[in-house]
Amino acid sequence: MSEGAPTEPTPAEDLRTTEVDLGGLVNVLATHLYSTPLVALRELVQNAHDSHTRRFLEDPDGEHRPRIRVRADATRRTVAIEDTGAGLTEPEIHAYLATVGTGYTRMLRELTGNQELIGAFGLGFLSAFSVADEVTVTTTSHREPRLGHRYRSRGGEQYQVDPAPARPEPGTVVELALKAEHAHLADEHALREVLGRYCVLLPIPVYVGDDDRPVNAVQVPWRQAVDGDQYGARMRFATAFGRRFEPLTAFPVLPVQGEGAAEGATDAVGLLWVQDGGTYGSSDNRDLAVYLRGMLLAEDARDLLPSWAGFIGGAVESSRLTPTASREDLQRDEHYRALQKALTDAIVDGLYETARLRPAVWRRILTRHGQELLGAALCDDRLFTLLADDVPVPTSQGDLTAGALRASGAGAVHVALGSGGGFEEMLYRAMRVPIARGDRYAVLPFLRRYAQLRGCRLVELGSEQGNRELFRDPERPLPAEESAWLAGALADPGEQLVPARFDPPGLPLVLVPDREAELKARIEDDQADARIPSAALRLARAFTARTDGEVKARLYLNLDCPAVRDLLAAYRTGHTGSATAAGLLRSLKVIMAAASTGPAEGDLGAALAGIGTAVSALTAAVPAGLPDVPDSPGALGGDA
Repeated sequence: MSEGAPTEPTPAEDLRTTEVDLGGLVNVLATHLYSTPLVALRELVQNAHDSHTRRFLEDPDGEHRPRIRVRADATRRTVAIEDTGAGLTEPEIHAYLATVGTGYTRMLRELTGNQELIGAFGLGFLSAFSVADEVTVTTTSHREPRLGHRYRSRGGEQYQVDPAPARPEPGTVVELALKAEHAHLADEHALREVLGRYCVLLPIPVYVGDDDRPVNAVQVPWRQAVDGDQYGARMRFATAFGRRFEPLTAFPVLPVQGEGAAEGATDAVGLLWVQDGGTYGSSDNRDLAVYLRGMLLAEDARDLLPSWAGFIGGAVESSRLTPTASREDLQRDEHYRALQKALTDAIVDGLYETARLRPAVWRRILTRHGQELLGAALCDDRLFTLLADDVPVPTSQGDLTAGALRASGAGAVHVALGSGGGFEEMLYRAMRVPIARGDRYAVLPFLRRYAQLRGCRLVELGSEQGNRELFRDPERPLPAEESAWLAGALADPGEQLVPARFDPPGLPLVLVPDREAELKARIEDDQADARIPSAALRLARAFTARTDGEVKARLYLNLDCPAVRDLLAAYRTGHTGSATAAGLLRSLKVIMAAASTGPAEGDLGAALAGIGTAVSALTAAVPAGLPDVPDSPGALGGDA
C-alpha cells in the first residue's frame, strides 16, 4: 500500500475491548499522579468546596452555612475533612465517587458555566489512597436529608456502601486512616500551615480542629475593598503569605484587556513582591504560587516569572489557565504565555512605582539586589532606563553608581576585566580612581551599554585597547639589545616585556595577565566539555581562535620610573651592579605576582632567596668603618 493511502476499515467482528487492570490503574493514579502526599489534602478540601458551590446552585434559596473543618487524631492516625455542602445520594456515590474519571463538578460547570467550581478530571478523590490504607465517606444529601450513607474502601479497588444515620445537617465527612509512613499528617499544627497556603483564596471558611478562626481568614487585597491604606493591605498579605523572606515592597497584578490570549489578554489578578533575600548572580529565589478558582494549583510556578526576576515572590489567580491531570502544573498554552508577559509588565511597572513613590524602599531594593538588577537591566530596555543611573556597581572603592564612576574618572568609566590582586590592585590604588569589578555578574556588559547611552569613554583595563590607554608608548623605542637584555633579566616564560610609560612613576613594572589566553586555557582543558554547555563552548572557542595562547601575561616596564632609568644607565655603562639590580626587580615582580590571580611562572622561593642575594651583593660594597646598626632598644633613641 502506498504511503498516505486510506486504511481499510476494520471488520466489527475483529474489534476487541481494552481490558483495564483496575487495581493497577488505581495504584498508578493514587500513588504516582501526585508529587507529594500533601496534595491529597488539597484535593479533598477542593471537593468539599465544590460540594458547597453545588449546593448553592441547586438550592439557592435554602438555608446554608458553608464551612469546611479538618480534624486530625494522632492517636488513631486519622485525618477527617468535613463539609456542610450538597452531600451525595447512594446513586451519586456509585456514579461519581467510585467511578474513575467521572466528575459531577465538571459536568455541572459545563451545564451552568459557574467558574467557582474547581474540579475538572474526576481524579481528585483517588489522591486519598496515596496516603490512606482505608477511606471512609459518611454523607447525607441535601436532596435526601433523612438518609445517610457510608462508603468504605481499602486501596480503592473494591468498596462497599451501607446505610448510616443521617447527619445533623447535609454534607460529607471523608476520614482517612493514614498509612504508617504518612502518620505525620495527623498533626493539626502542620495542617494549619499547609491548608493556610492551599486554601488562602477560598471564599468558604476552612477551620482546623476546634479553631474559631479559619486558616484562610486573610484579607486578600485584590478581592476585597480596603478602607484607607491599600499599600499597607498589600504588604500585610505579602508578609502573611511569603514563606522565606520579608517583602520589601508589593505591587498588584491587574487583568489585561484584549481580543484574546493570543493578543496578550488575561484575567489573572494577584500580587507580586520584592523579597528581602540574597541573590548572587545566578541564584534564583523566584517564588510564585498560582491559584485556579481559589485553590492552589502550582506552588512553584517560577517559570511564569522572567528569568532575571530571582528576587520576586507572589501569588496570582486565574480561571483561564489549564491544569495538568495532577493539578500541580499548568499547560504551556496561549493563556500561560499571556500571563508570563503580564507578570513581566507588572514587575517593571511595580519597580517604576516604587522608585517614584517610595524612594527609601527603592534605595533598600537597590542595595539588596543591585547585582541582580544589573543583569535585569540588560534583559529589558525599560529596566535599563530606570536603573542606568541608580543601580550600584561593585568597584575597588565599594559600590558606586555608573554616574559616580564616570565623575570620578574625569568623564571615563574604568572597569577591570580581571579580579585584581598583586600588581593590578596596586596600580588601581595608585590611579586614585574607582575601578569597576568587571569579573562580577553583568558588570561589564552593563557598563558597556551605559557608556554607549551616555556617550562617555569606557576604559577596559586588561583588554588590549584598555591597556594601550593606561600604558602609554615610550617617547622613543628602546634599542633591540637593551630590550633583549631586559626581557631575559625580568621576564619569565609566557611573559612578554613591553616598554611603556604609566603612572605612578614610582612603580617600576606591572604584570598584566592576558585574559584571552586565560579563557583559551580554560576552554581547552580536558574537562571543559563537562563543565561548559556545548553552545557556549563553541562560541568561546571561536572567540579565542585569534590568539595562540603563547603570551600569558605582559610585563609593562615603566620607563618613567627613576629606578628603571638608573638600571638602564648602569647597563649602558657596563656597571657590575646592573645584573644584581635587575635580579632584585625580577624577585619583586614574582612576589607581587604571587598575590595576583594571573599566572606567576617564577619560583616564589627562588625570588625570596634572590632578594637576599641581591642585598648581600649590594652591601658587599659598603665601605669599612661605618657604624654598626644598634641592637638594643636604648640605642634607637628612646625607651622600649
